[in-house]
Formats: sequence, structure tokens, C-alpha cells
Amino acid sequence: QVNLVETGGGSVKVGGSLRLSCTATRVSGSSFGRNVLGWFRQAPGKEREGIASIYTDGGSRYYADSVTGRFTISHDDSPNMVFLQMNDLKPEDTAMYYCAAGQHVPVRAMLAAWAFKDWGQGTQVTVSS
Repeated sequence: QVNLVETGGGSVKVGGSLRLSCTATRVSGSSFGRNVLGWFRQAPGKEREGIASIYTDGGSRYYADSVTGRFTISHDDSPNMVFLQMNDLKPEDTAMYYCAAGQHVPVRAMLAAWAFKDWGQGTQVTVSS
């Protein structure tokens, strides 16, 4: 099990930027295997959407079409943290943003919520005009 704590949400104007951070701490189980950290978001009345994920061993990054070119995911080993730099924010980016952790996630599921086992509590991002 991995404990995840997100920070960095807030309110911003259209075109602005925010940087989300997530600290991942393993509290039980083994870290053996390829680990993944990802960012998801959920707006009221909508399904949870995977927007970015990254292999913590420095492998590939994956992005949803809706954020490609505007958002960047990155990872630091020590402490184990994942970041989401969000630029050129739009009103449709308004949502609760969640950090998630997974192991042995198939490539086809790198943005699929079902493939991630552990979740943070979320941080709210609000973009206004």
C-alpha cells in the first residue's frame, strides 16, 4: 500500500499555471516491479479522467490528448514525489485532481483508473475567466 498526499491546488485565471505535487510513501507491501505514478482528475458529474502518468524508474510518460502540450509530469526519487506542471489552464481543467500509484500497469492502461491501486485525497483546481 502506498500513502499519497497531494498539494498545490488552488484558483487561477485562464491562461495561468499551477504546479501540483504528490508525495508517495510505501507503508506496506513490496516495491518490486515496475512502479507507476499518475495524475487523474474528476469534475462534478463526470467520470474520473487519467491525464498523465510516469514510470518511476525514469521510463516513458503518458498524457491525455486534452492536456498534451500544456501539462508536464515529472518524478523525483528522494523523496518519492510526482509533480504535474500545468500551463495555459482553461476553464475545462477545473476539477479535483488525484495522485495515484500502481504496479505492473500495462501500457494500454497507463491512463486507466482501474489499473491504479492507491489514491490520494485529491486537491481542487479551479480555473476562472
